[in-house]
Amino acid sequence: MNPNWRSFLESTEAVFAGDSPEVQSFGDAAGELLAAGRQTVIVPLTHLALIEASGEEAKSFLHSQFTSDVNHLQEGQAQHAGWCSAKGRMQASFVLWRTGDSYRLQLAADLLEATLKRLQMFVLRAKVKLSAQGDLVLLGLAGEQAAEALADAGLPAPVAPMDTVAADGCSVLRLDAGRFVVVAPAAAAPGLWQKLTIKARPAGTPAWRWLDVQAAFPLVTLATKEEFVPQMADFEKIGGVSFHKGCYPGQEIVARTQYLGKVKRHLYRLNSRVALQAGDDLYSPDNLDQASGKVMSAAPAPDGGFVALAVVQSNFAANLHLGSREGPQVEAAAVNPA
Repeated sequence: MNPNWRSFLESTEAVFAGDSPEVQSFGDAAGELLAAGRQTVIVPLTHLALIEASGEEAKSFLHSQFTSDVNHLQEGQAQHAGWCSAKGRMQASFVLWRTGDSYRLQLAADLLEATLKRLQMFVLRAKVKLSAQGDLVLLGLAGEQAAEALADAGLPAPVAPMDTVAADGCSVLRLDAGRFVVVAPAAAAPGLWQKLTIKARPAGTPAWRWLDVQAAFPLVTLATKEEFVPQMADFEKIGGVSFHKGCYPGQEIVARTQYLGKVKRHLYRLNSRVALQAGDDLYSPDNLDQASGKVMSAAPAPDGGFVALAVVQSNFAANLHLGSREGPQVEAAAVNPA
């Protein structure tokens, strides 16, 4: 995390947990969660990071590594992409978009170092440069006045989900109907923050994670690295997998899983009385062989309790418990019911 950006956020009453880069709150965690569902909020997305891929062979390199079709990604468009191991398990998930001849890859910050190091191992003689973008800041905007807040700050709002627009050294990505991600130079971020907070209330990372759960936004983190074949997280349903492109790591397993119809695990929303976190295992008394699911991301809920996205074995979803077969029961509902 950029140290100057952290210092600025601390000056605006941002609360960090020790050395963690994540903003826990701006002093009113409960109020910020309520605001995320009812008002317009702005969240420093310090739990996310950026990699830039540049060079004349950047497109072909990324196309050969990722699950989505990078070759046909147009300027002004974004897409989900997964990077799999040879066993077809996702090592990382990205939101990927073009900026001129370069590409930006948004991923979980706790996977940045390992992902960048391992991706560089595959560059070999390809004319591509991969670099962490530590001098750029990510801001999340959500709510009915998000587009107005952008306009007041002199930034455009992309019209359609997964579209991007560049202006004044910044990029704006529209994630869905009500959420935007702004990428800004760290030096310009404090001034931009002051303009955006006229209409948007500052909120911590938990508020954004709650919004992710509501939007069924699957994010692979260190806690879930190499746990899921893309279809287990319903990744193909959001355009994150192309079944018509050439080879990439794990492609044979991903394709075989799709065409043989052997996907028994899918993405579910959970409700729980007790706290959940990414990587938690879920068990069912009806399944004595193994865990029946794993939490992908989690957050406190505005009305009390906790919510999460989890990959769950569908035939055991009606009877799930956290941590053990005797643990607290959780409720599960399929994100994409069959």
